[in-house]
Amino acid sequence: MKKIMNAFVVFLFLVVSGKSPAQSAASREKAGKPEPHREQHIAIEDFPKNMAINHLNGWGGMTVAINEMPAGTDLSPLLEGLKNNSCQVPHWGYIIKGSLRLKYDDGKEVVLKAGDVFYMPPGHTGSVVEDLKLLDFSPEKEMKGLISHIEKKIASPKQ
Repeated sequence: MKKIMNAFVVFLFLVVSGKSPAQSAASREKAGKPEPHREQHIAIEDFPKNMAINHLNGWGGMTVAINEMPAGTDLSPLLEGLKNNSCQVPHWGYIIKGSLRLKYDDGKEVVLKAGDVFYMPPGHTGSVVEDLKLLDFSPEKEMKGLISHIEKKIASPKQ
């Protein structure tokens, strides 16, 4: 499992940046903006668990999130008020356990299952089929807006 996760993180970096770490550092230095090495890691058992969406920002412009949801959870009500009432943030991730049914704005439906590595483009909502634990990476700026929206939905009284 640890080897799979390490390989996934390297893959994600290459997909998101389109460059190798050496190429990215060289381009920053050419632009006159050298960036010090910022290694980041956290044990999965130490990941925050007390937020609406358990996440950490500052991972090279990305937000990393690890969340668990019980079967039957419908994410649609939390997304009401966003464009097409769906999540407009892309996510790259890995289903650690359980399964998640995704519904895209174009009508396509997909079920992600434990062991699946995924890219989830903008324009989706979902519901948990089996108790779920997932890891995902998303662009930090867009994710901050989504989390703010979800926190407001949770905080507002039900009508």
